[in-house]
Amino acid sequence: MKQRKSKIRRKTNETDVFVDLNLDNNAKPDISTTIGFMDHMLELFCAHCGISLKIKASGDTHIDDHHLVEDTAITLGLALKEAIGDKKGIARYGHFLLPMDEALSYVALDLSGRFYLSYEADIKFQKTGFNYDLIQEFFYALAFNAGMTLHIKMIKGRNNHHIAESIFKAFGRSLKQAIARAKGKKTIPSTKGVL
Repeated sequence: MKQRKSKIRRKTNETDVFVDLNLDNNAKPDISTTIGFMDHMLELFCAHCGISLKIKASGDTHIDDHHLVEDTAITLGLALKEAIGDKKGIARYGHFLLPMDEALSYVALDLSGRFYLSYEADIKFQKTGFNYDLIQEFFYALAFNAGMTLHIKMIKGRNNHHIAESIFKAFGRSLKQAIARAKGKKTIPSTKGVL
């Protein structure tokens, strides 16, 4: 069976992002965004999704992390869309409720080709370290460029890092369900016949 792969490069005046994705291989991820926290979250996502992902990204983080986080998500979203292809024989939907210590998050998604993001996570502002507001920006850009309907809800949590981990892991588990191939199915999972 043909492997679902893609390689996308996005280069702007602010960032340079390369993504090499294989949905049918679970090699150890090779993530280097120059933002340690994002590297960690993307590695967790890969581990729970069971995919192979290489990302090499750099950008104007001397200003802040916004451009690089967003452009990494745009490039990953485009790579997902290309690798998934015509969607014949996939499950299409995925959802997962994931605990991470005191944090609990729920993610549900549909590879419908239609963008929608519902994001509800009460992550507290902190003066130093990663800007946790960028998690919403990341998933907005990813879902928009992948053509995905995505619902993310933090049910409970206290520690920002644990909340973020529960979201990225739940997203990985949900996407794993959605991209799974059903044995013997070669049709597009829609009564319309097209997604």
